[in-house]
Amino acid sequence: MFNPFIIKLFIIITLLLSCEHSLTDSSKKSLLSFTDVTKKAGLANFKHVSGSIGNKWFPESMGSGCGFIDYNSDGWVDILLVGGGSWENEADPPSPSLFLYKNNKDGTFKDVTDESGLGEIYTYGFGVCVADYDNDDDHDFFFTTIWNNYLFRNDSGVFVNVSNSSGLGNDSLWSTTSIFFDANKDGFVDLFVGSYVDWSPANDIWCTLDGSTKNYCTPELYNGVASQFYQNNGDGTFSNTTEAAGFLPSPGKMLGAAELDFNNDGWPDLAVASDTQRDLLYQNNGDGTFNEIGAISGVAYDENGRARAGMGIDVGVIDKSGKETIFVGNFSKEMISVFRHSSGQFFEDISAISKVGRPSLMTLTFGLFLLDIDLDGDLDLYTANGHVQIGIEETQDGIFYREPSHLFLNDGNGIFNDIVPLIGGPLSKPIVGRGAAYADYDNNGTLDILVTENNGPAYLIRNNNLNNYLRVKIKSINSNRDGIGTKLIATTKDNRMIRRVKTGSSFMSHSEATITFGLGKHQMVDSLYVYWPNNKIDIFLDIQSSQEILLIENNAN
Repeated sequence: MFNPFIIKLFIIITLLLSCEHSLTDSSKKSLLSFTDVTKKAGLANFKHVSGSIGNKWFPESMGSGCGFIDYNSDGWVDILLVGGGSWENEADPPSPSLFLYKNNKDGTFKDVTDESGLGEIYTYGFGVCVADYDNDDDHDFFFTTIWNNYLFRNDSGVFVNVSNSSGLGNDSLWSTTSIFFDANKDGFVDLFVGSYVDWSPANDIWCTLDGSTKNYCTPELYNGVASQFYQNNGDGTFSNTTEAAGFLPSPGKMLGAAELDFNNDGWPDLAVASDTQRDLLYQNNGDGTFNEIGAISGVAYDENGRARAGMGIDVGVIDKSGKETIFVGNFSKEMISVFRHSSGQFFEDISAISKVGRPSLMTLTFGLFLLDIDLDGDLDLYTANGHVQIGIEETQDGIFYREPSHLFLNDGNGIFNDIVPLIGGPLSKPIVGRGAAYADYDNNGTLDILVTENNGPAYLIRNNNLNNYLRVKIKSINSNRDGIGTKLIATTKDNRMIRRVKTGSSFMSHSEATITFGLGKHQMVDSLYVYWPNNKIDIFLDIQSSQEILLIENNAN
């Protein structure tokens, strides 16, 4: 027979241990802190312009992207912001479309828009994507607009508009997110450009929430326009091979794209978020052409077979399975989609299981990305939220025009907890969030967050959370110079971390390509495997923590 005193003592000890664990966990989360350094960094004068003067034209609700770019190749990321734009003849002087801020290496930035060659760009802009498309060792970028797009070639820190000569400025479409990736693995990055809808001031539709006042429409009322794919010819020009590469037919209304390799065959696949249309998954056939398998794979629709309002998107390995998981930001009353690869061509919807679904049900998510925010070795999830309908809170309970961010901490097993309500701070500030990107702007090992607000400011949020880390920059010789498509696997005594060098993801924005491995209290990476796009494998052993290293692929075949 059990002694009652022993049983009671056992229960007390169990409760105390449970409380200790809970307090330890809570204390750990309370240590996470962030600082809004926008003003201190010199970015407070920026304001995105939607062009709104009362017409409530559809594009005004979309906002813009943002990005990090090392335009002068000094090893410190600079900031590229899209200013939006004004409608023709509606503003005098017109609103600038691009802003470039140079990193002063002391936590501050200087506006170098004019001296970098970007000061005379006037259009209605949306997104940016950065890559060394001509393999000359500097960062170029692509800029999407509602009309003709721009390709800017970097010539020693000065940008030259090569849109027309490159073949990328000819298509007059409403373009949104773009992504550079080497689809055919020929050593030059190709370009996928998302197209949205067929809209112009002449065919703008009158929409309302209250029955009497015009408000912004949602995209169901407009016809979608198919996205475009451009193959890099290796001589500074691109050819539109959309149909030949397998990207037609397409429902259009694309707002996000992310590269992945879900079947681990070494060829880049493409996941696409579509607004009110089915999400798409393009499987690479092993030759740079693609087969769309979204519906077959299970990522196209929600559990009831309905298309959602896909905006931002990202992909990463979030648990011990080693398999990639796709995250897609959706509309209010549509939880964030979470699809984990299971086997073959099939994905499993784990939105509810991951505990991302319910907290995100009422928010409207645009920018979205995975990053190791606390440097503990697993990927966490950040989302920028904000509605498109001004005054939505007056007609729908629990939904607001301005919304706080989500920051979902990963427990290492793909189960997430939104810590913003717990920690408060700048991430809890309600904004009309749109584009979002991350980078280590102050070179201290932690990943910081850049967010844009529709018709409002940009925010630079400094990450104050320190842990051991390893940052890895990639430079390829035989493949594309940025090593886009390279897979890295880092191991410590108790963890195996898989990361991929990529562009795109999020919503019309560009995060740094440098890979950050969070190591917690570990002092060393035991092994680092580098799987280059040309199928070469390098292995590095016993790498000390808390440093940034540059890995250069050698010329061996």
